[in-house]
Amino acid sequence: MGIRVGVVSRGYGGRLAGPILVDPRHHTADEVGDEPLLLAAQAPTWISRDRVQGALAAQRDGSELILLDDGFQNPSLHKNYALLVFDGGYGIGNGSVFPAGPLREPVDSALRRADMCLLVGQDRRKLKDTVLKNADVQTARLLPESLTGFESGSRYVAFAGIGIPDKFFQTLRDAKLDLADTIAYPDHYQYTDQDLNDLIMKAKKHQASLLTTRKDFVRVPVGFAEHVQVLDVALKCDTDATLERIVRKAMGHG
Repeated sequence: MGIRVGVVSRGYGGRLAGPILVDPRHHTADEVGDEPLLLAAQAPTWISRDRVQGALAAQRDGSELILLDDGFQNPSLHKNYALLVFDGGYGIGNGSVFPAGPLREPVDSALRRADMCLLVGQDRRKLKDTVLKNADVQTARLLPESLTGFESGSRYVAFAGIGIPDKFFQTLRDAKLDLADTIAYPDHYQYTDQDLNDLIMKAKKHQASLLTTRKDFVRVPVGFAEHVQVLDVALKCDTDATLERIVRKAMGHG
């Protein structure tokens, strides 16, 4: 759309405080976090513990539209457009706020500040008929970008350290990949050499290949990358105009 975009992230999991422009060629996940490395491959990305300073750095660089990675609860910046994303399989868990449940704030207060809700995957928890019945809800799916290189008859040991590892494993099953085993790690888990040695031994036991997410791959220790395959996924909105609509409203164009 010809809009210069900048992304601002806290850099969760990284040790640098910023503000600093992420360079995927030189920075590592333990420096800037795993997600900023992936975001930086798509658009200029700053990590900054101080969101305001990160946004100012992006603005000075010429960003016309600033995307906050996980910035919904941060009150320090005015937001022109706020998006809540729900997983159709997980829903809102038990509906309680941390530490009693998975939520950072009550759903009702979050929905009052949200301009749109994006529901990803099949609505197994009937969110559209309950908590989201009065919200502007758009739907989307996570789909493999390509299955080239994943031969029929091959077996895989899949591992993931993301928010909901089962989502990745289900994506693999939906793609008809033969999973010999699945191993879940905590979100943002920093893999060690021993972890990878254990995984390689497990894959050899099953006569299988190791398979993980792009987010996990950037946390694989140097020297082990050649032993791991990656399945990239893409978010596909069920209505083609959804993303353009979000951008236009954020920019005040309708």
